[in-house]
Amino acid sequence: MKEAHGRGGRQSAPHPHTLRVTHCPVNIAGVPWANVQALRRKGVDARLVVFERGHLHPDADWSLDRTGGLTRRQLTQWRAFAHLLPRTDVFHFYFGLTLVPKSLQFRLLRLTGRRSVFHFLGSDIRGKSPTELAYGRRAGAQIVGSYDAIRWVPEAQVVPPGLDLTKYRPAPPSDTARPLVLHAPSSRARKGTEHVVTACRELGLDLDVVEGLPHEEARRRYERADIVVDQLNAGWYGLFAIEAMALGKPVITFLHDEAVRRTEEAFDVRVPIVSATKDTLTDRLRELAAATNERRRLGAEGRAYVERVHDVDRNADRLLSIYARI
Repeated sequence: MKEAHGRGGRQSAPHPHTLRVTHCPVNIAGVPWANVQALRRKGVDARLVVFERGHLHPDADWSLDRTGGLTRRQLTQWRAFAHLLPRTDVFHFYFGLTLVPKSLQFRLLRLTGRRSVFHFLGSDIRGKSPTELAYGRRAGAQIVGSYDAIRWVPEAQVVPPGLDLTKYRPAPPSDTARPLVLHAPSSRARKGTEHVVTACRELGLDLDVVEGLPHEEARRRYERADIVVDQLNAGWYGLFAIEAMALGKPVITFLHDEAVRRTEEAFDVRVPIVSATKDTLTDRLRELAAATNERRRLGAEGRAYVERVHDVDRNADRLLSIYARI
């Protein structure tokens, strides 16, 4: 069984004492792939194994490309697990998924002395009860991406989503009197897109709604924006907003006050995002549209913020610290 490696190419054989980490089995929003690349830069023998390659984020070292019914798909997963087990010290699972059924996955890892992590990414835990999420405690550690998400898994550790910031050159907002607003909803209903459209129409602002594009193509659209609106319902920002801040764009989104407070305390930095609800979005957009200097100031603060909080290489150190404690 060969591993089909992606852009990173086939790695040379690791030193016998090198930490070996398998991230699996999905590449949601590109977060797992970014983590794997950062860990490799730290000298870790890391890989990403996925059930299937995603359309928007297809990167992975090995895709199982499962076919057929449940039995055949399970057989593919069990073969992959058997292949990976002797080559892995830590299994890093994402989105509440495991390679084989949870009832057996962790029993086998304990029997073979392997460590494990559950890394939650948002919609996999949001709104679920403690009973529904109790399975997470089977792993050696649990990770969430923000101090907003931690309310669903209070015992988890916070590791914010990371970006390779060398790939994001700031493109500050323009000084135009009619700024371009950009919005990139993964779900129009969840992100409050109808309110973004209404507010821009009322203010006479141009709106670019980016949907369903491969990541690199979408990012080129982000670079042209003067103001970015993330979401109006969830209470925290996502990877889209992080990318926008990395590009030096001012960001509007709905934030829970308590999550802001805890984030600022944890990282000793101000969260430079304009908070808005569906009822206040028009006012916040009007203010930013009229203030070119404020747009640029917020854009610069946003870039500095992601360098402190969302640099994927810093976050790789946080992951290594967690691996060492379990």
